[in-house]
Amino acid sequence: MIEMKDITKVYGDKDGHFTALKDVSFSVPDGASVAIVGKSGSGKSTLMHVISGLDRPQRGEVVIDGRGILQLSQNKIDEFRAREIAFVFQSFFIQGNESCFDNVALPLEINDLKLPEIRQRVDKALRAVGLNDKRDKPARTLSGGQKQRLAIARAIVNEPKILFADEPTGNLDSVNGAHVIETLFKYNRENGTTLFVVTHDAELAAKCDIQVQLIDGELAKITRGGRAKHA
Repeated sequence: MIEMKDITKVYGDKDGHFTALKDVSFSVPDGASVAIVGKSGSGKSTLMHVISGLDRPQRGEVVIDGRGILQLSQNKIDEFRAREIAFVFQSFFIQGNESCFDNVALPLEINDLKLPEIRQRVDKALRAVGLNDKRDKPARTLSGGQKQRLAIARAIVNEPKILFADEPTGNLDSVNGAHVIETLFKYNRENGTTLFVVTHDAELAAKCDIQVQLIDGELAKITRGGRAKHA
């Protein structure tokens, strides 16, 4: 369970400040797919950063599996994020001259794993996104959709409990975008990973179990299983 309790995040100071989030509260059960929706500047990315511990709000709590992560030291938050959270962004951030295998193996290098286990995990992640046949190819040779699926493989290689996808289809055409979305939801279903999708795409949001709509930093509406609840 992930609980957001009265989250308020303000940037700037009293001479010039911007309230990115104001008293945002909601809960998400483990394994759910969640769309965070809203126009540009509505607070979507800020909310993702707060939930994941990348940013600290001025007020409120983020409770994940009974742990208030904002009460942890920064080092402990960083450890928690590295162990249990992963990200997929609109930009792929892959190393074009490296092989697909090496791109996916990168997060494992800091875990002091032996090579046989690294190979096993990387191969499993590449199979999950349908790129096992590209294992030894340079990443630069992939299409845009394949590069995003490679980024997903890199994100899931550590088997995170929570996966954030920030506008994951923003750089893709409709066909490749649909394939990437299918890959994300398949991983969510088969592994029980909680999936957050930050998007302005209403059609994509409708595919999620829960839709959290933000307007000017406030929770305007939350929809669960087709039933909308206005804030």
